[in-house]
Amino acid sequence: MVSPAIALALLPLLLTFIIRYRHYFVLFYRAVLVRVWNDCRTGLSREERAFQFILTHATPGDPDSILDTFDLWCSKVEFISNIGPKKGKILDRLLSEQCPLTVLELGAHCGYSTVRIARALPLGARLYSVEMDQRNATIAEKIIRLAGFDDDTVELIVNPSDEVIPKLRSEYGLERLDFVFMDHWKKCYRPDLQALEGSGLLGKGSMILADNVLFPGAPNFLRHVRGCGLYEWRIHRASLEYIKGIRDGMAELVYQGVK
Repeated sequence: MVSPAIALALLPLLLTFIIRYRHYFVLFYRAVLVRVWNDCRTGLSREERAFQFILTHATPGDPDSILDTFDLWCSKVEFISNIGPKKGKILDRLLSEQCPLTVLELGAHCGYSTVRIARALPLGARLYSVEMDQRNATIAEKIIRLAGFDDDTVELIVNPSDEVIPKLRSEYGLERLDFVFMDHWKKCYRPDLQALEGSGLLGKGSMILADNVLFPGAPNFLRHVRGCGLYEWRIHRASLEYIKGIRDGMAELVYQGVK
């Protein structure tokens, strides 16, 4: 047993710790505890609950309404690690500047970023969105189609990224990727980037945007980017989506090719 005197002496330290890391406690509560409780209570996945909310509150065929409703759910009801509206504006701006015709998304999750990308594409562009989880992909498919995008604009590929990337040229007929958005498992960022480098699909000026490189972080990916000499790159610093006080960032890479 800890004596009352020791407990009293440790109290200021404990309070300082709680105050300093309060945003992480909020994240744990919203992302883990609330999710587990609602999973048990409803028998539905978090993504299925989000889709039900969007289905009843958003306007079909209106991507902006879909995204706004998604943001409302994630900020007020349950946390989902979409790119969110603040970092989403950075994605919007880069897509507007690049006007890419062929886009690869690694990590569709439940379709938020897929809709965000698709609505910004020029006429005739095509988005290939990769999601390895079949259950999430089913929700993503419904949300993408609810937003009004058909197979000619968005093709959803349900497979692990390391299986899809080597087949992009042979099975999907791709010759070049103009833009790649990475928001899947952070441990996959580096090997998937290296696979893209070896695929021949990256040309001079191809852009890669990788989310959450500071939190939860992708140190091996950033180490490779810094050391390989293939990119002009920068970090867009921002807070974690839907949570104030946790620093995060996105890595913007522009492929320069082998020097």
